[in-house]
Parts: sequence; C-alpha cells; structure tokens
Amino acid sequence: MEIRNLVRSFGGRRVVDGVSLSIQPGQVTCLLGPSGCGKSTTLRIIAGVEMQDSGEIHVDGSLICDTRFRVPPERREIGLMFQDFALFPHLSVEGNVAYGLSGNRDEKRARVEEMLDRVRMSRFIDMFPHQLSGGEQQRIALARALAPRPRIMLMDEPFSGLDNRLRDGIRDETLAILKEEDTGVLLVTHEPEEAMRMADEIALMRNGRIVQQGAPYNVYTRPVDRASVAFFSDANRFGAVVDGALAVTPFGPFLAPGVADGTLVDIVFRPQHVKIDFDRAGVGPAPTAIEGTAARAQVIRARFMGNESLVEFRLDDSGALIKSTVPGVFLPQPQTVMWLRVRRDKCYVFPRQEVAE
Repeated sequence: MEIRNLVRSFGGRRVVDGVSLSIQPGQVTCLLGPSGCGKSTTLRIIAGVEMQDSGEIHVDGSLICDTRFRVPPERREIGLMFQDFALFPHLSVEGNVAYGLSGNRDEKRARVEEMLDRVRMSRFIDMFPHQLSGGEQQRIALARALAPRPRIMLMDEPFSGLDNRLRDGIRDETLAILKEEDTGVLLVTHEPEEAMRMADEIALMRNGRIVQQGAPYNVYTRPVDRASVAFFSDANRFGAVVDGALAVTPFGPFLAPGVADGTLVDIVFRPQHVKIDFDRAGVGPAPTAIEGTAARAQVIRARFMGNESLVEFRLDDSGALIKSTVPGVFLPQPQTVMWLRVRRDKCYVFPRQEVAE
C-alpha cells in the first residue's frame, strides 16, 4: 500500500498534513504519536470512512482513493480492528467471524473453523460476545478481520482494552498470525513500548505530520529533536550557549558542529545513560574522552520501580534536576553527595526549539 501526501482539515486546522507511507506484505508499520496528532483520522481515510482533502492511496499499484475517485470501503480488501473489538452482540462467534465472507454456507463454515482454530477459539464457536473475556473477544475480532483474507490490516489501538497480564501475550500471538498470513499491517498506538514490540517500521507523528520514520532501533537511537527523545522515555535536558562549536555544561563541553555561535541548544540524554560514582572526600572521578567531566550532585529522592531504581539529583553547579535509572535496588539517602557522568555517544545536542512533548 502506498499513501501519498494525505491532507485533511477540520475547522481550518490541518489534522493530517502531508502524510505519506509505504506498507509491504508481511510488514508491520506503526503510526505512533500522542493523542490528537492525527493518527486515527489517517486510519479512517485509508479505511474509506473519512475523505481526504488531497492525496492518494494505492493498493498493489491500483488507485483506490483520491479526491475524485473512491473505491467503497467494503471493496478495498482492508481489514479493521478497533480498541473496543466492535463485535456484534446479537451474533454468535460463528456469525461474527462469518460476517463479510462470500460463498455458500459450507465454504463460510470451513473458513470460520479454520480461523477459530488459528486463534485457538474453536470451542467457543456457538457462544456470544457477552460470554467471552476481553482477551477472548480480541481473538474473535482478529479472526473476523482476517477471515476475508484482506491485503491490508488496519489496527486502531486494538490492545488498549486488555489488562497488562494479557496484553503482551495476545500482542505476540496476533503478530505471529499476521506474519503467517503475509498481511501488511498499519497499527495506530500512542504507546512507544507497543510500537517497539510489534513494528518493523515506526512512523512518529506529531501535529498531523510524520516527523521521523524508520526501524524502531533507528527511531529510538537517532531522534530528530528533543520531543522525539522524550516521547519514548524520560529525558534529562539542560541548556547551553554555543561558542566556537562547543556547548559548555557542568558535564564538560559538548561538540555542536555547524551551530552558529550564540545559539541556545538543549543537551538531552536518557536516565539510563547517567553513570553514578560515589564521593571520595570531595573528589570525583577524573575526566575521560568518553564520559566527559563528572558533575557533583546531591540526591533528592530514590524510588524502587521493580526492575530498576529511579534516583533524582540536583546538580551543585547549576541546580538542574537530573534523573538516573539503575538496575536492581539502589536507594541512596536524600542529600547524599555523588558524582554524575554521561557518555558522549548517548547524548543529543539540539538547537532550542519549543515543541510539544
């Protein structure tokens, strides 16, 4: 599927602003972004329930929608899964999965049984949705969406209604089935963890536009701006002014090549990349090329989070707040003096830009 320059406005505001995507068979592409960024509107345009103001959608090289030509939603061979599962309460499991299938009764029954077997729900064939748990309803919704053999599957936060115990397992099962069917998938979510877990490619969306696109590793480790860093995890940030291509900070100078002198920049790094050292009679570790200069700080608070500990510091030099995560249990007392370092290859330097995070 090729999506080219989709635009949709409401009340003079561009909700979808020049969105372009390519989805290959068997590929899971995740449209990731905060609530209200235009993800679901993009999905509705692709499904055919919303019309774009401009742009085109092609499937297997054939135009299915522009501003003059439009293939009806039911003929697009696109499957849909929603957060509320959208099962028909008056139909049995068999009736729900068979909905939208063509062929005679025996052919429909055979396809229903095949799909229920795939999602391990064969024994529920005569039950009704209200008799099923949330996880069971999700499996039925998946079976129904895949039964007509769609070329593309659109998924709008389909796992958000499940509790945490079920979510990971059902996500993995769903992904395996979609891969086996060689179905191209566009998954909409606001949860970075879900995108990282499921996607072959992530398209990070903000204010109606795709601001970054690529493999999960690249999107996470090569963010385009401060907001992109912060969307995936907590981020430490402090400002500095560039002088001679250097931004001087409590952690030593940072390279800022190509940035004009006098420019205010943000130094951004994640809590897991802060290294902690104990104070030795007022002396910290010696500077290194990799980790720069150590900055003296005092503990504000420390909390155990399960797999790791979160420790918050205040730098003596600037008063800036710095968060650090440490594997396991590490709970120093408030006002404990420690020294912090940050690896240069784990830091990002961005010209100051006020963007929504």
